[in-house]
Amino acid sequence: MNSINKSKHLSAYLILTTVAAFAVMLLVPLTFAHGPKGHTEGFTPLQAVKKGTMMYDKLVATGKLDASWETGLEAVNVYWRDAGKKELVVKFSRQAGEPQAVYIFFNAKGAYSGSNHTGK
Repeated sequence: MNSINKSKHLSAYLILTTVAAFAVMLLVPLTFAHGPKGHTEGFTPLQAVKKGTMMYDKLVATGKLDASWETGLEAVNVYWRDAGKKELVVKFSRQAGEPQAVYIFFNAKGAYSGSNHTGK
């Protein structure tokens, strides 16, 4: 009779150990998982577009850009450039009128580093 109790305890112990091992195997990847940016803490192109759009709205609202920029906007592009320092460029383009593009620049940490309303 004693061997039956030992067998039940052993099988319960093996089941518990197996469940615990699977739980650990499921939790470890979640613990070490990263977001879509991985380890980087830098300024992303999406953040640049969001911040650039806010600045673009201010330029139109204050009259530094003509009101036609609000209705004639055709495209928004974002790209990295290296002009002595690495910068994210947000380019707002329109089809008609001069200038055809407005550029807003941000450094790699997301600080505003300038803009160009002349389209060059």
